[in-house]
Amino acid sequence: MLLLPSAAEGQGTAISHALTSASTLCQVEPVGRWFEAFVKRRNRNASASFQELEDKKELSEESEDEELQLEEFPMLKTLDPKDWKNQDHYAVLGLGHVRYKATQRQIKAAPYEMLSDPVKRRAFNSVDPTFDNSVPSKSEAKDNFFEVFSPVFERNSRWSNKKNVPKLGDMNSSFEDVDAFYSFWYNFDSWREFSYLDEEEKEKAECRDERRWIEKQNRATRAQRKKEEMNRIRTLVDNAYSCDPRIKKFKEEEKAKKEAEKKAKAEAKRKEQEAKEKQRQAELEAARLAKEKEEEEVRQQALLAKKEKDIQKKAIKKERQKLRNSCKTWNHFSDNEAERVKMMEEVEKLCDRLELASLQCLNETLTSSTKEVGKAALEKQIEEINEQIRKEKEEAEARMRQASKNAEKSTGGGGNGSKNWSEDDLQLLIKAVNLFPAGTNSRWEVIANYMNIHSSSGVKRTAKDVISKAKSLQKLDPHQKDDINKKAFDKFKKEHGVVPQADNATPSERFEGPCTDFTPWTTEEQKLLEQALKTYPVNTPERWEKIAEAVPGRTKKDCMKRYKELVEMVKAKKAAQEQVLNASRAKK
Repeated sequence: MLLLPSAAEGQGTAISHALTSASTLCQVEPVGRWFEAFVKRRNRNASASFQELEDKKELSEESEDEELQLEEFPMLKTLDPKDWKNQDHYAVLGLGHVRYKATQRQIKAAPYEMLSDPVKRRAFNSVDPTFDNSVPSKSEAKDNFFEVFSPVFERNSRWSNKKNVPKLGDMNSSFEDVDAFYSFWYNFDSWREFSYLDEEEKEKAECRDERRWIEKQNRATRAQRKKEEMNRIRTLVDNAYSCDPRIKKFKEEEKAKKEAEKKAKAEAKRKEQEAKEKQRQAELEAARLAKEKEEEEVRQQALLAKKEKDIQKKAIKKERQKLRNSCKTWNHFSDNEAERVKMMEEVEKLCDRLELASLQCLNETLTSSTKEVGKAALEKQIEEINEQIRKEKEEAEARMRQASKNAEKSTGGGGNGSKNWSEDDLQLLIKAVNLFPAGTNSRWEVIANYMNIHSSSGVKRTAKDVISKAKSLQKLDPHQKDDINKKAFDKFKKEHGVVPQADNATPSERFEGPCTDFTPWTTEEQKLLEQALKTYPVNTPERWEKIAEAVPGRTKKDCMKRYKELVEMVKAKKAAQEQVLNASRAKK
């Protein structure tokens, strides 16, 4: 038999039951759920059981609910059930003071179907007539932003599907908190819906088609009201964002931060540019010093080379004069005047072509030997030089012939561009091309006209002809170009060289034979001559001697002759240009 414990304190509980006519007193210990109830009663200093306390609390709540229901009971008699949409259901239940916060127990205590159904209750809560849908304007929150907008966001947070809705905060809120707040409200997820305001009830439809039509109309109306609701929330958030003083503060801080970063970046860039400029200046200074050093070394080398060249030139000049004097001492090894003149020409040829060592060796032989031995040595040296000249001439002629063939092939072997280009015409073309450089107005017409004026062949050349021939000459290798120039020089030497004529007159004691240098002028020599002409004007005493000293390897006579050639070239150039200009005017 199981005995239930009564409420008693201490180590045990005495329970007596009249099981028989004779009573028996027993002490038992509470076990199981009775022991748990006993512990709870002891901790709460209660003498009743836990279950009795819970039942008492439930009865108290039900009593309160009944009292609330009875409190509103007189109003229930005045309500029209057909007009249920226009009624305040929380007020009907006596829950007007708690409204959407009412518990399910409070709602169940009232016999009212609308709020007992969770779906219908949400529909009614969405259109709660006591809810304030107003949105503060920007002007209202100009001076008291937080006091105006905080309660608005607080009451609208009831529509959120998400829990833990962020608060508006205050002026000390961090950027992260403010950003999270506006991110939440700009992406607000609302459960508010407007089915309660449906104008038509599908239950009243007489057929399925009518019910579908009613559902379609209701859905469209709900969607429109939902859109308006979201626009209202968006307007609320936009107004708050535009008035929020924290946003302005954050923007100013961000602007200040960007300005500071911009200034720091500009300062870093300036320092970097200064460092680069400093490095560039250092490099330029180092390059300048290196260049000056290099130029000084070149200048010293040039001075040394010039000094050595002058020494060698003087030595050669001395040996040449010694050779002439030695030959003169022996009466040029002949008693016949014509033979003596011929020997003088050969001696001058030796003076022009022999190197210093060869001249010294020959002079040593002439001064230390007999007349016959000296004559034999001289004639042997003359024979070797003549043989060398002959070979050079043959090679030059062979290269010239090859160059002419190549030029004819490059122009197609026919047509106006390849007709009768003699060696004289080629030399005249080269001269004209150098005379009228690139940049000359109507250059090729001027060159063609110049050739037509000065050519002895009688062939008229057009601009197209001279362009074609000039291009073919440019394709020649350097040796072929040297051959053409050599050919022109030999022709010039032949036409302008001074050769003594044999006669019966006794040669003058001071006659030394022709010693003019017919070597073509190099570009460097030409530049030195032009600079010397500018440095020593016409009224300079001993002008040509000074000019000759400024051009190493050239004599006074060479410089004067070259100057005359340049003057003639300039005159010819001007004449050709004027002729072309006159021809073009005549055509117009």
